[in-house]
Amino acid sequence: QVQLVESGGGLVQVGDSLRLSCTASGRTSSLVAMGWFRQAPGKEREFVATISMATETRDYGDSVQGRFTISRDDTKSEMYLQMNSLKPEDSGVYFCAAASRYWSNLAGSYDYWGQGTQVTVSS
Repeated sequence: QVQLVESGGGLVQVGDSLRLSCTASGRTSSLVAMGWFRQAPGKEREFVATISMATETRDYGDSVQGRFTISRDDTKSEMYLQMNSLKPEDSGVYFCAAASRYWSNLAGSYDYWGQGTQVTVSS
């Protein structure tokens, strides 16, 4: 089992930056990928970014490409999402996720999920 805890959410203004963190514990050596998803009220969960544990290959959702950066620090068992040039449409609950089978940008391929952290971008 793997446990994930997100932190770093909050209320920011349009154009601001914010960095989310995800701390992993448990059988983290079994993971092949970690990622971020978000969900706004009344909308489906949306892929944001993912990183492969073996190759550090990254993939981003179209709406965040060029503004968000995913990274990780294995020494701390942490993953980060640096979010720049934030827009109101970036608001939502951001979930950290981890996969133990294969690397993918599909939510269904992730086995472990955090509780989420709220990001609100005010105009």
